[in-house]
Amino acid sequence: MIGQTVTVTVDRPKGSVHSVYKNLVYPLNYGFVQGIMAPDGEWQDVYIMGVEVPVRQFTGRVIAVIKRLDDVEEKWVAAPQGVTFSKEEIQKQTYFQEQYFTCEIFCEND
Repeated sequence: MIGQTVTVTVDRPKGSVHSVYKNLVYPLNYGFVQGIMAPDGEWQDVYIMGVEVPVRQFTGRVIAVIKRLDDVEEKWVAAPQGVTFSKEEIQKQTYFQEQYFTCEIFCEND
């Protein structure tokens, strides 16, 4: 999937509060790709990096996949065309949620 262009429906815009965990504020836009089923049986989840304002929809390129080793889910990371981030930067920006899992990050730069 890395390198593919996807359109993400953002259901948790940057700055929004999680519906269940009220102390979890999203520092990134976060959503899903409708039509692509993830291993958990839901639409594929995507973190959006490189967009500094809340958005409702985003079209960009998948630059990484976060594989959760202790969960069935994997998360994609998308960014605007031509924008890249290091594995360390992806880990830092997704830590707010991925800190609860053991993860491996696969990047286009690997």
